[in-house]
Amino acid sequence: MKISEVLISKEEIDAICERLGNQITKDYQGKEIVLICVLRGAIVFMADLMRKIKVPCEIDFMSVSSYTGTKSSGDVKIVKDLEDSIEGKHVIVVEDIIDSGLTLSHLLKLLKSRNPASLKICACFDKPDRRMADVHVDYIGKQIPDEFIVGYGLDYDGHYRNLPDICILTESD
Repeated sequence: MKISEVLISKEEIDAICERLGNQITKDYQGKEIVLICVLRGAIVFMADLMRKIKVPCEIDFMSVSSYTGTKSSGDVKIVKDLEDSIEGKHVIVVEDIIDSGLTLSHLLKLLKSRNPASLKICACFDKPDRRMADVHVDYIGKQIPDEFIVGYGLDYDGHYRNLPDICILTESD
């Protein structure tokens, strides 16, 4: 595998975080929110996003697994659950990328059963062409083509997460 090109620059990512942070701040004026980071890929995005949000927020983390390499296994597992209750709280699930939507659909059912006051989704990137589950994403940073991307927290077998840009990964020649 090799990086073939930069798809989204770090400057564009900064602008995405600013726009989403401003929208969330506007939508939640006078309220407190809980940001749930879906590990591991969303950690970089959530760190940048939460600094742009100007209403009080708590953070928590979940780890959900369904991928091996570049392929979804279809089997969703909760590897790490939340530390705190979300009952009666305004919750925003922070995702790196929405692809098939299958993992997110499973996660939303679980979180809804915990009776939050509200539950919304914020994704840095969205691949609507790959959607297999009907999930509504409330805050979308950018729709992207159906390419395998890495960088800014997204990986291929644990590599490339530290790249500041979003890059397209292709097969080596």
